[in-house]
Amino acid sequence: MDRNRIRQMAYIFLGALLLVVTPYVIFAQNVLGPDSTPATPGDSWFDFWLFRLAINILGYATIFVPGALVVRYLKQTKYNETAGPGCLSNFAVLCVFGKEHEKPSLEEGGVSNKSSTVEESTVSRGVRLMFCFVGLQITYLTWGVLQERIMTHEYGKTETTPGEFFKNSTFLVFVNRILAFLISLIVIFFRKQPEHTAPLYKYSYSSFSNIMSSWFQYEALKFVSFPTQVLAKASKVIPVMLMGKVVSKKTYEYYEYFTAVLISVGVSMFLLTSGDVTRHRDTVTTFSGVVLLVGYMLFDSFTSNWQGELFTHYKMSSVQMMAGVNMFSCLLTTVALAEQGGFLESSGFMFRHPEFILHSVLLSICSAAGQLFIFYTISSFGPVTFVIIMTVRQGLAIFLSCMIYGHPVSIVGFLGIMFVFVALFLRIYANQRKRSLKQSQSKPSAPPASVISKI
Repeated sequence: MDRNRIRQMAYIFLGALLLVVTPYVIFAQNVLGPDSTPATPGDSWFDFWLFRLAINILGYATIFVPGALVVRYLKQTKYNETAGPGCLSNFAVLCVFGKEHEKPSLEEGGVSNKSSTVEESTVSRGVRLMFCFVGLQITYLTWGVLQERIMTHEYGKTETTPGEFFKNSTFLVFVNRILAFLISLIVIFFRKQPEHTAPLYKYSYSSFSNIMSSWFQYEALKFVSFPTQVLAKASKVIPVMLMGKVVSKKTYEYYEYFTAVLISVGVSMFLLTSGDVTRHRDTVTTFSGVVLLVGYMLFDSFTSNWQGELFTHYKMSSVQMMAGVNMFSCLLTTVALAEQGGFLESSGFMFRHPEFILHSVLLSICSAAGQLFIFYTISSFGPVTFVIIMTVRQGLAIFLSCMIYGHPVSIVGFLGIMFVFVALFLRIYANQRKRSLKQSQSKPSAPPASVISKI
């Protein structure tokens, strides 16, 4: 990836951000007016999502702007050719230049894959598959239920006492990433990895888009129901395809366009006919929810495509990718929270509502454990089995959310959900058939680029 490619990605990134924010600003100016109150009843302007977004971006800029200047200076001066032997010099070279002259092993873990020569009984393989299935379902279904509980329900509400919502989505992103980063370091320490050659700063791009997609995801739950959000995730294949054509110049088969249209029809049927019970119901906040979901899908599709480029070019392991992305995510969210007083705000909320501590800790554990289940499932059974399991999880997540939190679904809305999942399984089947036809020419494949972005 040369400098022109990075510049192109940056332009796409800024364009996506403007695409998300500009329509809302125009709409707010025309509909709300200059003297109106925030779209979220009972909240101050500081709690309004657009203001929080601007503050977060400014906080991240305090890392990116000086970091970009340092990287540019070190590259212009060819610092890697004159750097001394000290720890600080080696770290600077690792961050900016990496070890691009070295060729990593294609096998994850740096160990040749000998498992294919060892016969495994059907029962043993079935037990391991069931372990992966149950582990993924428990971690991510629990994660989804907790996510909805934290963002959409009031803490401390009684018959005589009004409750309050937790508002700081950046803190939840930080909680998820810090434990995942620590666990990835432990895995790297105890399991041999291939030689890491990528400059560390290149993880920052997907890290930023990853925390932004997570932030949009949490904020969207304030305005749209969890089933709507899950269907939006299922339909993100559309912006992923668009980003793929722009970023990686990819071409797609006819069945991929057909299933993308089928997903769009299914999502539209659900959204137009099902009551969306959220904590705010007016037109402006509904528009906010749509904008936030679009922002989530744009940033998430950028994440998957950028990680795909890194996997292809540098051949790092999925655990190394997990560590690199989460390292920058922890750095960015820590700086943003410290500058905004987010740690004090969230700590105060914890003291007022101790049950939030349990919810946030469980959310972090489920997120980190889920990533480990992802890596184990992919290494043991391949990406197709993993995608099938996660698709089933999406359907179960909608069912659980409707059962626990009482979201209404009409008959037409239910048919729309079926359309979406029929399209998803059709894509899985077609992709697997296409892959099997090319099996004789296949090479060792990189882990799916969307592993980190699924969290």
